[in-house]
Amino acid sequence: MMGVSGSGKTTIAAGVAQRLGWQLLEGDSFHPPANVAKMAAGHPLTDADRWPWLHAIAAAIDGLRAEGKSGVVACSALKRAYRDILVGDRPDVRLVYLKGSHDLIAARMAARKNHFMPPALLDSQFAALEPPGPDERPIVVSVDASPEAIVASVLQALEKEPT
Repeated sequence: MMGVSGSGKTTIAAGVAQRLGWQLLEGDSFHPPANVAKMAAGHPLTDADRWPWLHAIAAAIDGLRAEGKSGVVACSALKRAYRDILVGDRPDVRLVYLKGSHDLIAARMAARKNHFMPPALLDSQFAALEPPGPDERPIVVSVDASPEAIVASVLQALEKEPT
């Protein structure tokens, strides 16, 4: 699950993982403490901050694949270069883009509690966002519905995937 902060990545990834019986990998849990502190202080991460984090998530994906297990990853993956690390040459890894308007996501971020990512950084998230192109084979799902409906949309799209 990819998208800007506040798009519902964790909620939707958890719902999909639960419904499919797959493991959930929450990308935020792979951030080193320095990254979390930087974001909590209202400073956007740089690419240099993100590379080790992305490689750690990719290693976790490879670990699941090596064990013959499936998982759902919640990770912003805002830029193509980041997705190239996470998806790379793994044809069995699919990208789900949780797409929503700035206004909708800003309202959701303002309502959430106890999250290290301040709403003030949403503009930097949208500025960095490179929506996935058709060659990335994304499943694009609008986030303007209930979490249950979004999970259902993701599952329906995955069922249509060729095996």
